[in-house]
Amino acid sequence: MTKIGTSLAAAMLLAAGTGVHAGEASKASFGQTPDGKEVTVVTLTNGHGMTAKVLSLGAALYALDVPDRNGKPGDIVLGYPDLKGTFAKPQYFGDTVGRYANRIAKGRFTLDGKAYSVPVNDGPNSLHGGKVGFDKVVWTVDKVESGARPSVTLTYVSPDGDQGYPGKLTATATYTIDDKNELTIEYTATTDAPTIVNITNHTYWNLAGEGSGSVMDQRLMIAGDAYLPTDATAIPTGEIRNVAGTVFDFRKAKPIGRDIRDAKEQQLVFGRGYDHNWVISRKEAAQPREVARVSDPKSGRVLSLWSAQPGLQFYSGNFLDGTTSGKSGGIYRQGDAFALEPQLFPDTPNQPAFGSARLAPGQTYRNVMVYKFTTTKER
Repeated sequence: MTKIGTSLAAAMLLAAGTGVHAGEASKASFGQTPDGKEVTVVTLTNGHGMTAKVLSLGAALYALDVPDRNGKPGDIVLGYPDLKGTFAKPQYFGDTVGRYANRIAKGRFTLDGKAYSVPVNDGPNSLHGGKVGFDKVVWTVDKVESGARPSVTLTYVSPDGDQGYPGKLTATATYTIDDKNELTIEYTATTDAPTIVNITNHTYWNLAGEGSGSVMDQRLMIAGDAYLPTDATAIPTGEIRNVAGTVFDFRKAKPIGRDIRDAKEQQLVFGRGYDHNWVISRKEAAQPREVARVSDPKSGRVLSLWSAQPGLQFYSGNFLDGTTSGKSGGIYRQGDAFALEPQLFPDTPNQPAFGSARLAPGQTYRNVMVYKFTTTKER
């Protein structure tokens, strides 16, 4: 019999007696990009029914299995079956988006008195960092760790002038799961010259399971008293509007689809549904707090999202148009998923009243989001 150190043996006995499972992390090839770059998939498991798969392309959450009310795990993240779809029709499935997530009006901003232009890729505006944002590059897998909190850390160095942004930016993305079925995503960034930064995750969620159809019956709570109305091109007008008495009031949980077809609400017409930023606070909080909660009556899964960011973009899958085949072979249609993206307010560099997106040398940008999964018996 192999001898085991006293402390290790004790730890193993303790784990066996308390139901604690050591998590595992592994990596494998997921194919190549059209220009020949190798793409890695890292798989994290916790022994409690949670499995996360992270791609080095776009530092993306490719899959997340969590148990339903009967203890049966299922994947609740939309995505393509392989890399071909990612390049044929990019839709930010699970991607890390930046340098500046969301929209910058007309692809222009001024920083420290100097004007900058970034690529326009969403009508007249720049979206999610431009034509070649963080979602379209292969990140370096720096660290893969097993243990009580399996994790993967990825890094991407965006050179000075990348997509028109100033400064060399070094960004990291760390995915961690634990034995409580919590997924934590942490983004950091540092720069060698003043720049603007707003990085978030763009996972499409369906708590009933990827490929299972509409999320309109899933119940959503957003802990925001106000939201940012937009113009017809999805740029905030500058107004901060109270949600009371509007279809944007999710302070008490309601089905996502309850009010989504209200033609009298021009904001829903502009976005073809919800695609707006909720004001959780006017500045970043000291610690993450619950900003949203979603429950699915069919599966019993509950997602609670915690973040310290001032804004939360809620998108109701309005542009899923039936032309995308998903991982399980089904077709993704409008309203088959939702996205919840903790972030700074859209177009902040052009709207000083929204705060600041400026990052200077010596500072560290950080965005931590925690997805806590539980189940309920309520239907």
